[in-house]
Amino acid sequence: MILSNTAKLLRPLLLACSVLVLLRGHNAPGGGFVGGLLAAAAFALQTISSGPAAARRALRVRPHALLGAGLLASLLSGIPALAAGQPFLAGRWARFPLPLAGEIKVSTVLLFDVGVYLVVLGSVLLMVFTLSEE
Repeated sequence: MILSNTAKLLRPLLLACSVLVLLRGHNAPGGGFVGGLLAAAAFALQTISSGPAAARRALRVRPHALLGAGLLASLLSGIPALAAGQPFLAGRWARFPLPLAGEIKVSTVLLFDVGVYLVVLGSVLLMVFTLSEE
């Protein structure tokens, strides 16, 4: 009971921290791998406290789909560099104006990190769910 309630409180905090680590990772320590591990830890804690069925319901998507989406995102992050005549996966940046906030810089490195995040999250959860269901 205590672990179950604690897991419900910690899951949103761990997920928020994982997104923060993901978003700062292409400019500072962190990134998709560490962020994916933090997100997986949130659902692993849910699995331990409430069982794999409850964790799967909380996840709302199959781990296989996360793996596929992550691989696709990582692959797509290399295409802009190829289109610009640069080596595959070379970093490319674009600037987008925001009406009240000025300008935002987005890079293909971020898309690659999102792909790594999804692959790590999907693969770790696939292992956790498989082991907990046996």
